[in-house]
Amino acid sequence: MNILILNTQVPFCYGGAEVLAEDLVAALLEQGHNAEIMTIPFKWYPQESLVNHILACKLLDIDSSVDKVIGLKFPAWLVNHPNKSYWILHQHRTAYDLWNTQFSDLNHMPDGKQVRNLIRREDTASLSQEKNIYTISNTVSERLLQYNGISSEALYPPPRNIEHFYCGEYNDYFYFPSRINPIKRQELVIEALAHTQEPVKIVFSGKADSDDYFQQLKQQASSLGVEHQITWLGHISEQEKFELYANALMVLFTPYQEDYGYITPEAMFSSKGVITLEDAGGAIEFVKDQQTGLVAKADAIDLAAKLDQAWSDRALAKQLGNHAKTMVEAMDINWAKVIEALL
Repeated sequence: MNILILNTQVPFCYGGAEVLAEDLVAALLEQGHNAEIMTIPFKWYPQESLVNHILACKLLDIDSSVDKVIGLKFPAWLVNHPNKSYWILHQHRTAYDLWNTQFSDLNHMPDGKQVRNLIRREDTASLSQEKNIYTISNTVSERLLQYNGISSEALYPPPRNIEHFYCGEYNDYFYFPSRINPIKRQELVIEALAHTQEPVKIVFSGKADSDDYFQQLKQQASSLGVEHQITWLGHISEQEKFELYANALMVLFTPYQEDYGYITPEAMFSSKGVITLEDAGGAIEFVKDQQTGLVAKADAIDLAAKLDQAWSDRALAKQLGNHAKTMVEAMDINWAKVIEALL
């Protein structure tokens, strides 16, 4: 079968969506299909760009020689094809759950509300044409039901190179692997460090989306007197990532309403519990407080208490990690299950 994966691409931006699309193609090829990714260049500003993207995708003609398409992201999934599946990574969130939050820009743009309503109408019209809609998490499914009235089923994507995750030691650092961005809330972690009683150390890896935000974080750490407790690694290799997971005391992940987040299952396959926040979205689908990790309120003082708890009780950290590994293995996250559903 000739299958096209429909995704969007922001120039020079490579993250979880790109990894998922590539891994989906690899899984389809392994099963004997002919599969490729078709990316739609994406720019969300000014707001007229969103309207233009919608129109462009609806006008694309890809029927010839394509047996099936699988839509991953807005607006690529608006491309017309008689045999379409959806595996929704997330919608254009500033038109949905982020609309009235500090993370939205669309609501501050001229005619932002009209553009938001257009996006919602187009999504609902397109998605309503299919009976079987899939998402990458229950968090994404809940949004789809809340805002578009459309039911869906969650299919968790397996982490890349899942067999390479392993458990080493439980050393003196919490590991926070993520791009550096306000929605990941690294600033809340730094603030929490200032409230800890234990000599907590945190290793951050990942590129900064904005140098201004990165400099703000470093200034915050300096002003709070916790810069000596923080290591910034920036971009690292895959092998370095496996080693940092393997030898961390626990993994720290504090996003706001994450869609899925490879970090959580990656940590658990490394036998590491995860410290997260109660409004972290997809992470909470894996992390059960005091069972497979620690869940704090979204404030610095409560997060500091969780950091102190894990730092001072190494037996607990190891127990949480062992339980996390058992749980994620029992979930049977695999590509065969995903492909069977999507096709």
